Amino acid sequence: MTPVKETGKKLIAQNKKGRHDYFIDEVIEAGLVLVGTEVKSLRAGRATLTDGYAMVKEGELWLCGVHIPEYNEGTWTNHSPRRERKLLMHKREVSRLIGTLKESGQTLIPLSLYFKDGKVKVEMGLARGKKAHDKRASLLERQASR
Repeated sequence: MTPVKETGKKLIAQNKKGRHDYFIDEVIEAGLVLVGTEVKSLRAGRATLTDGYAMVKEGELWLCGVHIPEYNEGTWTNHSPRRERKLLMHKREVSRLIGTLKESGQTLIPLSLYFKDGKVKVEMGLARGKKAHDKRASLLERQASR
């Protein structure tokens, strides 16, 4: 019997605080390098993106600060919950993002984590920090549009 192939997009976690604390200039989709127990934990819908960010290490982008809890039925092979995970992107995209991050005061934050056709993807946002008055202004603007 052949396995049923998943299609579509199934949301796992969102970073609502990221959209509140930052101006999002650009949104990029990237894959993640995960171990087996991380995927099983994500299938159970358990992940936290609030403290996440991407950093450059040896010409590659790594996702840090994202909490994927240990799998309940896992054994000694369980993963560490806050380990750094490599982002999978085309080399041209990575070099462009590294250049953008170095020259401007921007950061790369995770906005959402989801399954797309059976593979885990992360939606990253190229972001600039908001000041307190910017947060108040965007809150008033959102309330006025209701």
